[in-house]
Amino acid sequence: MGTTFQEKRLWLMLAGLGACFGAYFAAVLPARTSVVLPDQMALFVAAIVALVLIQIAGHVAIAIVDRRQETDERDRLIELLGSRIAAWVLATGVFASLCVALVADGNFAFTHLLLGSWVLAEMVGIAAKLILYRRGA
Repeated sequence: MGTTFQEKRLWLMLAGLGACFGAYFAAVLPARTSVVLPDQMALFVAAIVALVLIQIAGHVAIAIVDRRQETDERDRLIELLGSRIAAWVLATGVFASLCVALVADGNFAFTHLLLGSWVLAEMVGIAAKLILYRRGA
């Protein structure tokens, strides 16, 4: 079974998130600060811009190679199941972030735990969708 347009799109999103935010967290987390600094905000903006550019270029390339972009009931079901799993991860991360906000000084830990929860939830949701595609769900 070949890789569909939807699977290629998911692989692109997973790789883009991993690369952009992996680099961001690698640069920011070693900082010994209790507040988010302006240079960290600039790195965040750079990560977002890089992610958007990667997604645009990748989706254009995928669309050129694979013109079959229509979705069917199976694609919609896989999207729903993956999003449900991602929502649980995100909800857990938001709760943990709020708990950290109550005990930590400054906003650094809260902000980055919340951002990390969002990135992790997206990556888990994408991985779940990829697994469901491979299993033929």
